[in-house]
Amino acid sequence: MTAMFEDMMAGLDEVESFLAGEKAGYKVRVPAEVDVKAIRQRLNMTQARFSDTFGFSLDAVKHWEGGRRTPESSARAFLTVIARNPGAVIEALHQDRRRKKSDRKRTTVITKMRTAHRAGS
Repeated sequence: MTAMFEDMMAGLDEVESFLAGEKAGYKVRVPAEVDVKAIRQRLNMTQARFSDTFGFSLDAVKHWEGGRRTPESSARAFLTVIARNPGAVIEALHQDRRRKKSDRKRTTVITKMRTAHRAGS
């Protein structure tokens, strides 16, 4: 079995224990590595747009992609959510903006991203 499969099975065992009342909580497993460049490229974003959209500094994105730095645990968790459901993250982070014509266009982009993400899953 692969390490990823074993991690998934361990996580499912923890969830099952939690649901059965055997554990008071569960431990979140954050990936040790996240391919920031692959996530960004799948979203068809430049480094600048990716950093602006998701609240990272441009330097951090460049360093992560260049292998000079590794995202900390909280950033890896956030990047994992972005990789799995970028549209939801964009909606959550940008919900305070008034609905203008440009926002309707952004919503269309989000819908296309969700569709592409689901098709690729």
